[in-house]
Amino acid sequence: MQTREEIYAKVSSTLVDALNVDEEEIKPEATLQGDLGAESIDFLDIVFRLEREFGIKIPRGELFPESVFQGEPDFVRDGRVTEQGMGELRSRMPYADLSAFDQDRRLTTVSDLFTVGLVVRYVEWKLANRVEAGPNGVGAIPVTSNASSVHRE
Repeated sequence: MQTREEIYAKVSSTLVDALNVDEEEIKPEATLQGDLGAESIDFLDIVFRLEREFGIKIPRGELFPESVFQGEPDFVRDGRVTEQGMGELRSRMPYADLSAFDQDRRLTTVSDLFTVGLVVRYVEWKLANRVEAGPNGVGAIPVTSNASSVHRE
């Protein structure tokens, strides 16, 4: 299992290449759109590069959920995310720390959730929950962060 520092270094390098930014701009709290200038097409490139770099599959909308609140009146009221909307966000983004957002909940700040740190946490979550082929190449064994105790012959 890769350490958080190793994952952070690879994510940083990926973002530098995908967004054509300086390495010094990559900080855990830097937002992808506001601070690093990512546009919608960049999110596709980031996903592709992360898949290649970490050998993972990122289903569409898993890392960057699209339009979570669009067209769902129970999720947003008066420009703020409702409790039901927070539940939806938590279910779609189990890897995210939503505690700061939960205090404010302004819909206009949803894009600020997508930081360098969030991408790192996503990759950690994805690697910890990866499913690999069984010892004989058939079936699947979930590989979790505590799976080191599993002995394979």
